[in-house]
Amino acid sequence: MKTAKPFSSSLADLAQRLGATLVGDGERRVSGLATLSDAGPEDISFLANKAYLKYLPRTRAAAVLIHPAHAAECPVPRLELDNPYLAYAELSRLFDPMAARPVSGIHPSAVVADGVTLGRNVSVEAQAVIESGAELGDDVVVGPGSVVGADSVIGAGSRLYANVTVYHGVVIGERAILHSGCVIGGDGFGFAHDGAGWHKIAQLGGVVLGDDVEIGSCSSIDRGALGDTVIGNDVKIDSQVQIAHNVRIGDHSALAGCVGIAGSTKVGRHCMLGGGVGLSGHLTICDGVQVTGMSLVTNSITEPGVYSSGTGAMHNALWRKNAVRFKQLDDIAKRLTRLERDSRP
Repeated sequence: MKTAKPFSSSLADLAQRLGATLVGDGERRVSGLATLSDAGPEDISFLANKAYLKYLPRTRAAAVLIHPAHAAECPVPRLELDNPYLAYAELSRLFDPMAARPVSGIHPSAVVADGVTLGRNVSVEAQAVIESGAELGDDVVVGPGSVVGADSVIGAGSRLYANVTVYHGVVIGERAILHSGCVIGGDGFGFAHDGAGWHKIAQLGGVVLGDDVEIGSCSSIDRGALGDTVIGNDVKIDSQVQIAHNVRIGDHSALAGCVGIAGSTKVGRHCMLGGGVGLSGHLTICDGVQVTGMSLVTNSITEPGVYSSGTGAMHNALWRKNAVRFKQLDDIAKRLTRLERDSRP
């Protein structure tokens, strides 16, 4: 789908902005951003994955962001650079129809308690609630229906979209983005059992989010039981992710949708967890670990690398046979041990 923001630029200006080498008419203007197959004569496109190279000869784009290795195959003007995908990311923000900031000010239907500290150019939109003692830095946007709890701090340039809930005593760094429906600082899952029923353990810690963190819609980050749950700088968290109390996630890590992390687990820097990954509690995951989708991690990981568990999808009949064989593995292993023992001289 094409973008719709009324933005226009010459290829020469875009090349200068991106640090790209322009081959073609620098005066030609573009007003849209689209895929190779959908682009028209007023759009700029990009090639970042070889799987889409087949669409390049037929593209009708005004120009293409492209690596020099594929320049000879490009039939239209091009902007050559080493990382076309990174350049596409920068251009996407220029064409984003939602990039414009709301007008600063407090909507008449918003509720801002006494004792709230507001920075410059803060926007608090309709039906939002800011509780006593909260601090909002410069250029913060609190979307409609969102709640910022007592004594929480929202750093400069951060944005809460509609219906975000930030509980009390939460600290959010600068330029954070919190999407609709996410909950930051709810109680961790802490209960003591007396043999007959459950007794709630008060969650006395908080949540600390670093700078440039982004949290997807309907994700939940629980407050700590005693100390804080801590999310490092530049961490990207997808939608429907659950992060339990006292978890720590290092800088520049990324979590895809439906990841679940149990309490007190520590994830290092530059880690990537694929969709549906589950981490048991009280583990340590070192820096530079990638866990592929739907994997279950029950032990700490001390060496960087790519880790997987489970099996990929297969025809049901074959899966059923393999499931039977799996249940027989223990018996087979015991028989093999006996055979090896009996065969010794």
